[in-house]
Amino acid sequence: MKKFSGKVLFLDRSDINTDEIIPAKYLTEITKEALKPYLLEDLSLPKFKNSEDIKEKAVVVTRANFGCGSSREHAPWALEVNGINVVIAENFARIFRQNMYNCGMLAIELPKEKIENLFENYAGKDTSIEIDIDNDKIIVTSAGKSETIDFKVGEFDKTLVKEGGWVGYADKNY
Repeated sequence: MKKFSGKVLFLDRSDINTDEIIPAKYLTEITKEALKPYLLEDLSLPKFKNSEDIKEKAVVVTRANFGCGSSREHAPWALEVNGINVVIAENFARIFRQNMYNCGMLAIELPKEKIENLFENYAGKDTSIEIDIDNDKIIVTSAGKSETIDFKVGEFDKTLVKEGGWVGYADKNY
């Protein structure tokens, strides 16, 4: 199973689309590794520098409608190859969310108030998140302070994540 914990990258914007996650001009690459340097290359956020801000991050916390736009697996792949296996948002574009699960990654939806609380209390700080997938808990840690947040993921999607995605699930069950 992949690692579902680590330092947090806060992206304070809604409607981050798949072209901002991985620009279309890189979709001709034939390996996931080739996508690595281009993650969030076209994302426009004040003071955001993709190559510096992404380094050593494992979890993204963002606003609503993350992954809207084209229905490509390249967006989750670009996150995954950069060590990011968890995205937490108010909601996701349907196909992006399913592509995350299909790749054995977590797309966790939280109510707007909880997302707002994460930004208010932890953005701009050295913050880490650990996911307890078996018990549906998010453990947030920053500056000696810790908080636990409940979440829910459908049982089949949770199974896909635990099996490493569709390929792992198919290998085990077919």
